[in-house]
Amino acid sequence: MPLMRGMKQNKVLIVYTGGTIGMVQDENGSLHPFALDRIYDAVPQLRACSYDIDSVTLDRIIDSSNMTPDLWADIARIIEREYDHYDGFVVLHGTDTMAYTASALSFMFKNLGKPVVLTGSQLPLGMLRSDGRENIICALEIASGRLATIPEVCIFFESHLYRGNRSTKMNAENFDAFESYNYPSLAKVGINISFKEHLFMPMPTEPLQVRTNFDTRVAVLKLFPGIGEGVVRSLLGAPDLQGVVVETYGSGNAPTDDWFISALEDAISRGVIVLNVTQCKAGAVKMRQYAASCDMDRIGVVGAGDITIEAAVTKMMYLLGNYPGDKEHVKLRLSQSLRGEITE
Repeated sequence: MPLMRGMKQNKVLIVYTGGTIGMVQDENGSLHPFALDRIYDAVPQLRACSYDIDSVTLDRIIDSSNMTPDLWADIARIIEREYDHYDGFVVLHGTDTMAYTASALSFMFKNLGKPVVLTGSQLPLGMLRSDGRENIICALEIASGRLATIPEVCIFFESHLYRGNRSTKMNAENFDAFESYNYPSLAKVGINISFKEHLFMPMPTEPLQVRTNFDTRVAVLKLFPGIGEGVVRSLLGAPDLQGVVVETYGSGNAPTDDWFISALEDAISRGVIVLNVTQCKAGAVKMRQYAASCDMDRIGVVGAGDITIEAAVTKMMYLLGNYPGDKEHVKLRLSQSLRGEITE
């Protein structure tokens, strides 16, 4: 649904998926999704912007808790279809799974040369104190490419622009809801927008490639003191399981009990890829730094460096979906940076 077309030079496409930001209050105080062609009523400041804004809405507006890989593919295909017609893209998205979507999009877009900025809000646009207005205005300004061209998928929230696959939601109540613990922010918005261009992904020299295949036959095993053998073996023995992300302690440590190592080894022998990710928000997995990770390294568990859990899950699904039957290649790529998600 187009919002406005004119003779201005730069153009931005808004992709509306749903979420808190797209809600307005009716006269009874109830919240309802609003038609995106009314965005100028909700954010009248956009009438003064120096670029064109168009929009498109997913066929089904969702709460981000209902986000799926199929919907990731829908978003990616919209951007692929419109890629040559716009200078940048803003994806309006619920906050709960925003970091998963940003990570997934980053892997789907190879040779991305334009900004794709996800944003949302903690309070609906229809509420007086909504943080959504500032988030939309800043995300659009950044995506327009007027001030800098950022060739990657990002999250903008509460004055900070983060690399999407480095981001995680860390607060359910504050406006400052996201953080990137292992990589600096790409820009800081105050009176001016201060871009840190030396931190951007390099501008690609090849055309955009989009791959939308995901294999969802993965699981996450979060370790905790006292976790039982039955629980671990039940998860690792799930029918048709292809990959599991193990959230370990500290720098990648796990129990050294024989049953635990045996359970992992049995899964690996069946072709299940096991990825080691730290539970810590900051820092990295360093296999063999302590004895508690030596056995995992010996049996073929893959270390994931300083990747976030959101990026680890989506990256595993992406690689399994695009390289079926080539587990060795998948394991190799899991340990390498594809889109700046791991520090190398």
